[in-house]
Amino acid sequence: MKIVVCIKQVPETNDVTIDPQTHNLDRRGLAGVMNPFDKNAVEQALQLKAAADAEVVLLTMGPDDYAQSLREGMAMGADSGVLLSDRAFAGADTLATGYVLAQAIAKIGDVDLIIFGRQAVDADTGQVGPIVAEFLHQPQITYAATLRLSGPNEVTAERLLEDTKQTLVAQLPAVVSVRSELNTPRYPTPRNIQLSFTKPLTTWHHDDLDLDDTRLGQAGSPTIVTKVYAPTPVKRALTPLTGTPQEAASQLIKALKDRQLL
Repeated sequence: MKIVVCIKQVPETNDVTIDPQTHNLDRRGLAGVMNPFDKNAVEQALQLKAAADAEVVLLTMGPDDYAQSLREGMAMGADSGVLLSDRAFAGADTLATGYVLAQAIAKIGDVDLIIFGRQAVDADTGQVGPIVAEFLHQPQITYAATLRLSGPNEVTAERLLEDTKQTLVAQLPAVVSVRSELNTPRYPTPRNIQLSFTKPLTTWHHDDLDLDDTRLGQAGSPTIVTKVYAPTPVKRALTPLTGTPQEAASQLIKALKDRQLL
């Protein structure tokens, strides 16, 4: 069994700026870490690896320093990593990112299961996993709070939604995005950190993949950010309720009626 875990490196700070020209996050000079939700995805892949003797391959797209997140995942126990790095990929939205990831997964070949974290903490879209599933024409399960192999060619997952739970079965190959409730990611030991540097880490550039250039980078991204701004804080006056509980209740009812809320 071969499992691909798609991870993302995100800024290790909330103090980020927006590029005034592209309206994208300006990541220059910012230290990065593996997206926290993606650690749950890596941990789940490692648990499946132990149960099914699987191979776990990590995949990410970004500049060369994103290799550090791949190394972190390999220190957790993944077998190898693939970095997609090329200027042609820069400025990609979720659709362009999903396209390149899907083409890379097709090149890896014979992939049974693709796991994503719930969402990235920098953009919070949760879109890339479903987009990859669509490009690869594979079934998908999102927001999985449990995930197990329930047969030789299927997985079963429980989805946690706002007010209900769903149990879904998907035939492999499939794409699954997981919630943080799924598990507690393990910490890399010093020994495994050392061993991670002996594991293969491959970098693929534009010419290593079969790509349609019109679907790459910012030029291939249909998402348009027209304006980015911080909302103006609104201060609301507080009107205290006074008197006895009965008097305070009467004041509250009157205030609600005055605002046509009751």
